[in-house]
Order: sequence, then C-alpha cells, then structure tokens
Amino acid sequence: MNLSYQHGASSEPLLGCTIDQQLATTAARLPDLPALIVRHQNVRYTWRELKQTVDAYAAGLLAAGLEPRDRLGIWAPNCWEWTVCQFAAARLGLVLVNINPAYRIAELEYALNKVGCKALVTAQSFKTSDYLAILRELCPELRGSRPGALQSARLPELRSIIALGETSLPGLLEFERLPSLAQAAQYEQAATIAAGLQFDDRGLHQLKGVPGQWQLFGVVE
Repeated sequence: MNLSYQHGASSEPLLGCTIDQQLATTAARLPDLPALIVRHQNVRYTWRELKQTVDAYAAGLLAAGLEPRDRLGIWAPNCWEWTVCQFAAARLGLVLVNINPAYRIAELEYALNKVGCKALVTAQSFKTSDYLAILRELCPELRGSRPGALQSARLPELRSIIALGETSLPGLLEFERLPSLAQAAQYEQAATIAAGLQFDDRGLHQLKGVPGQWQLFGVVE
C-alpha cells in the first residue's frame, strides 16, 4: 500500500504533527483563551485547562488498562467528556470508535464485536434509550465483575465500561474518577507514548472474520 498526501489549492503545507502535538502547541501559544465551552453542562475550559484535563484522563485510561492500538468506544451525545475522550485517545494512540447514539441492543452488540472494543465510554441514557439497561442486558456478568475486569459471553473483547456521571451500578467505572486512578508512572508513560506517535501512523486493523481484508477503523455509524 502506497501512502500519498494532497491538499487543496493553497500554498500552505499540511501540518506534519499529531493531534496531541497540535493541542500542546496551541495550549502553549494561547493558554488563557477559551478552548471548549459546553453551555448545557456549564463547562468552560481555556486551552491550558483543556490540555491539563486531557493529560489527566489519558493517564487514567492507561491506569484502567488501555494500551496503544486498543479500540475505545464512545456512546454518548455531545458533551465535554466527548471532546476530552477524543483528545486523550489521540494522545495514547487509541482508536476511538464513535458509536451512534441511536443504536439499539443488536446494533451496539454488532458494532462493539466487529471493531473489537476493549473499553466503552457511555452516557447513562439518551432520549428514550436507557443505555445502562441495554448494557446490563448485554452483559449480565457486570453484576459480579470488578470494574475493568469484565468477562462477557456476548462481548468477549470488552473489559471496561466507563459511565458518564455518578452511578452505583456494580462493574462500572465512573468517567470522572479516571484521573484519580493514575499515578506519576502513568503520566510519564502517556508522555512517552505521545512522543513516539507519528502523524501518519496507520490505524489499520484486519476485519474480524474476513481474512485478507483491511479497514481503517475510527468511526462506526
């Protein structure tokens, strides 16, 4: 497979940097300017704050057992956590898998298994869909599992379900608690991983059950 680069009618070259490198550059150049505003959640981050938050959650994802090239699903509507998750995944070289918020149980099961998600960040509900009820039906093993150690018959590659907001349900991690899982070692490891990533790294993974065929994963719609 040959790679090529092309940009439109402009003399400006393409940026030869990773998403994490560009975030760091912007945070250093414009530290106190607004970066992320989510009115319905009353959240406002400057570029410095966004960078610090992303670094904390990236370290937390490492502490939760994720490694470069793992697939991280996200099943949620627009929220600040979505943006942080996207940047944290890029920092660690994870493949972020966008799960359609309208999916029902059969579609969710198919997508998670097809892509091979190791972890899923999920809202608790959206419109008429009770996401946690759907996940409890898919993974009855959650009731007796430790957070991050799921062993599901129907979702055999999924190890962690990370819920947005507070929850008392067994087997789940809370997204906002991820940074508290990380120690200095995870921060250092995340920085080492980020420094080793290339802007043209390929996220190619063989299609499960289809020998010889490859697909660039990142979005499931």
